[in-house]
Order: sequence, then structure tokens, then C-alpha cells
Amino acid sequence: MKRIYKSVFALLVGLGFISCEGIVDDLNKDPNNATDAPAKFVFTGTEIANMAAQEGLASRLAIVWTGYGKGTFQQLGTWYLYQITASNFDDDWNLFFSGVNKNALIAIEKAEALGNRKMAGIAKIVQVNGMATATELWGDVPYTEAGNTALYPNPKFETQADLYPKLLARLDEAVADLESGIGTVTVEDIYLSGDAAKWKQVAYTLKARLLLDTKQYDAALTASALGVSAYANSLYALHGTTASVNENANYSFLTNIRAGSITGEDSYLTFLLNSTNAKYRGNAKTIETARFKFYYLEAGVNAPGIIEPNTSTTTTARGFFARDASFPLITYQENVLTMAESALRSGKGFDVALGYLNTYRAFLNGGGYLHATYKVAGTYKYDAYVAADFATGGMENKDGITADQALLREILEERYVTFYGQHIGWDDERRTRSEAVGIKITPSNGTQLPGRFIYSQNELNSNTSSPAVAPGLFELTPIYK
Repeated sequence: MKRIYKSVFALLVGLGFISCEGIVDDLNKDPNNATDAPAKFVFTGTEIANMAAQEGLASRLAIVWTGYGKGTFQQLGTWYLYQITASNFDDDWNLFFSGVNKNALIAIEKAEALGNRKMAGIAKIVQVNGMATATELWGDVPYTEAGNTALYPNPKFETQADLYPKLLARLDEAVADLESGIGTVTVEDIYLSGDAAKWKQVAYTLKARLLLDTKQYDAALTASALGVSAYANSLYALHGTTASVNENANYSFLTNIRAGSITGEDSYLTFLLNSTNAKYRGNAKTIETARFKFYYLEAGVNAPGIIEPNTSTTTTARGFFARDASFPLITYQENVLTMAESALRSGKGFDVALGYLNTYRAFLNGGGYLHATYKVAGTYKYDAYVAADFATGGMENKDGITADQALLREILEERYVTFYGQHIGWDDERRTRSEAVGIKITPSNGTQLPGRFIYSQNELNSNTSSPAVAPGLFELTPIYK
């Protein structure tokens, strides 16, 4: 497992699938068509490309634009201030649409030709994971005509209103493929080793994510009920400790490529987790010390002496961005918190939503997703909440809003804390930006917050179907307006 990324990567480079300097560094440097390769290698290459896409700008800009961290110099210093151009998105656009989508289509075609429905189904889920992230970040994007440049040299951009139903339908196809029991996938699946039951759950959690995006709360709750049911069933990008082969992409970026360029200074999440800060979210039932230490180094080493994302990789401390830390893609954490929010918003009642939140708090109280080196007794506590905690004057409602709003605020805040380093944290912030409760971020420059990624300059130049007037950085994507 720890060497597979490099060997598959080398094959794909040789065939022209992708070209880059390192598998977790710049796996986004000109993905192109292959001459040919066996289905299993294309399949694995698609999974690797998806890892790189999710851990690229989707993660790093979410960090500096959502209060998870501060860009301090070089590119991240200017991007933190929203000074970013269309050409800055060329590589990541290419990675999503060529590295993930185009290769997923090839993998699906090859798998179906072999009668391997399991492989086709998994590849469809990975494809939707990539394309869902792309539309969440950029808004209207090519999909139906994307990935076949011979037939569609200028693929049309599809509105999110048209695209989301297609992505949901694709996930239904994937579930049907997995339920067929036809085909075999084992070690070529670097995520879940071909476990069809786990992949079905992942598909439903991803489906719930899209339904939450589009405010279909009843449907989101129904989907999440079939979603990832245990932490062990979560979809993570697995990493190792070999430089330029399989190490965590953010570790590589934070310690080597742009060492010290992201800190935790002036970052809203550090305020919420630091017990010495006036905005600390802890209370008689909640202690956040362990999670704060897991996420951040208070005296940094990449930015010496300054609070920064935790890249510690020792036998006694392995931070969230450790060299071999797995990166969350679609998880149990997301699924349970989606159930909590969807239950409340769909009118299932306060008690039902609180029950889901307490299920999640029980998970955290057992150590949750903390690395074992941070599970120190007395540094974390998540006792169950009761209705009185959200009543006026309760520990979660000092400002006298309704109990439902106080509970929703806590659910959204927990999602924000849990989704550290992931684009879905930024998705949530944008999705709830105009609502009364939610995470309220102060712009790091000017008076506006970013609302989307800017379309790739290469795409605007080469695709005659791209928008004549491209939306700007501060315009929210349609689903989040």
C-alpha cells in the first residue's frame, strides 16, 4: 500500500494520463488521455487523482478562507487577502476534470467492457465525489460533455439545477452496480479494498451531502440513514511516510513546498478551541483541549514559535496533518452531523435532532477521530446535552434565541469544527451565510467573503462554451445563494 501510489503514478505518466513532480505534491500538472492501460491501473489512478484534487486548493483555500488558518506569505499570503487570479486555478481545474473525471470515465468504460460492475460502481462514486466538489467550488461546470474531447472539444457548462440531479442519479447507478454482486475489486481499490458494503454507505453519505446542498432536508435524512454507519467505514485518503510518493499533501505543503506559509494566527477555529480565548466553545459538558492540540501546534516549527496547523509526526504526537495522516473524504462524522441538521430542518423535532447530535458527542467522548497520541484523559469531554441546555439561559443559549435555533447553531458549529481542513467546511459557511445562525467569518480583506473559485484561465481561453462573462470571486454559486 505504501508504495502503490508511485508505481501506478509512473505507469500513468508513461501513458500520458498525468504528469507531475510528486504524487501528493503536484498531481495536477496536465492530466491527459492515455494511449491504453489495464482497467485496474486506470481505476487506481482515478482514486489517486481524486485524493490529490480533494487535498489541493479545495483544502488549502478552505483553510485560509474559512477561519481555519491564515495565509502569511508567498502565494498563500496574497490568496488569504483574496488577491487571486483565474490562472491560479488552472492546475486544479485540470486535475478535477482530466485527472478525476476523464480517467473515471475510462475506468468505467473498461470495467463495463469486462463485466465488472463492482469496479464500475466504485469508479462512479469517485467520479461524483470529484464532480460534486468541482460544482460546489466553481458553480456551473461541464459534466455530460466533459471527458470526451474528441466528441465534445468545447463541453458545455451545465447549471447546478441541471447538474445536481445527474450526480444523484449517477450515485443511484453506482449503488445498483454494487448491489449486483458482479465483479471483483481488491487491492486496486486503495481506499476500501473493494468492500461493497462500505462503498454503498459512502455513496449514500455523498448523496446526503448533495441533498443538503440543495436544501432537500427530508431526502438528505433518508439518504444519511443508509450512509456511513461507523467510523471504520469512512472514506479516507490513506497516506504513508515516503516523500514525494504517498505522504499527506498538506503535510508536504506545510513543511516543505511552502513551509510556514499557513499559520493559525487570527483564525476563528483557534478562538473556538482555545480555552484561554473569550470565544472558547467549551462549557461544563465540553472540553476541547485535545482537539485544539490535535489540530494546531501552539508553538510552531514550520513558522517558528507561531501557532500553526499541526504536522507533528512522532511516536508521541501525530497531528491532524501528520506526514502519514489519512485525509477525510466522506466520513461517519459528516454522516451523523448531516442527520442532526437534516432532522431539525425537516421538522422531525428538537428531540430527534438532539439525539443525533448526542450520538456524535458520544463518539467524540470515546476519542472520536483523534489520533491515539492526543487521547489524554481530562483533555476532552463531550457529555450529552439535554433540552434545558438550549432553553433561554441554558449553557448553549445565553442570548435568548429559540431552542431550535440554539440547537441548529450548535450543530453547525460542530460541523465547522469537525470539517477542519476540508472544503465542506467552506461549503457550510457559504450555504448558511445569509441565515441567522451559523459560522460568521470576518473578511480578511475588505468587506466581502469569497463565494466561489474563479474559472480556470486555460478553460476560459480554450473552451468556446465557457461563460462569456465569468462570475467573480465574491459571487456565490447558485446553490448557496
